[in-house]
Amino acid sequence: MTAISLNLEPLVQGLTHEQFYKLCMANKDIAMERSPTGRLIIISPVGGESGRQEANYIADLVFWNRQTGLGEVFSSSTIFKLPNGGDRSPDAAWVTLERWNSLTREQQTNFPPICPDFVIELRSESDRLKPLQEKMQEYLDSGLRLGWLINPQGQTVEVYRPGQAVEIVKCPTTISGEEILPGFVLDVK
Repeated sequence: MTAISLNLEPLVQGLTHEQFYKLCMANKDIAMERSPTGRLIIISPVGGESGRQEANYIADLVFWNRQTGLGEVFSSSTIFKLPNGGDRSPDAAWVTLERWNSLTREQQTNFPPICPDFVIELRSESDRLKPLQEKMQEYLDSGLRLGWLINPQGQTVEVYRPGQAVEIVKCPTTISGEEILPGFVLDVK
């Protein structure tokens, strides 16, 4: 997804999670995120190829999750209220069932106040790599256990794990969910 950042700090300085939620509900036709520093990010739609790839990745994750029953899967339309102050929507996300069920019904219905255990970010043709890498680091800083930044243009997958350097896998055909998503293998060719 191409993202356009607007610095509305003079207008929305100190915007709370609740106020951001209300802003999103009042502007449902605009996909937005918010950085931990309060920067409002408008997300543009993706092209056909990126949308197809994203849908396939989510479908594979859903299929695995239905077989294992270990958690809940979320699409790119879901905004997570991260502990570090940001409100972000990964292209695909997964949260363990135990952590999801620990939230109240209201928390599950609004922007869930939880960092996913696993995320996928797919770089579209118009995305700049650096903002996506910064977003992945934001997830890590918020408690992410495993994350993949899939970069078709560079033919790489960047693997993010807590307390470890980012691993860059060149020209992978598949990538494993490791112990976080046991038995999950994603075809990325």
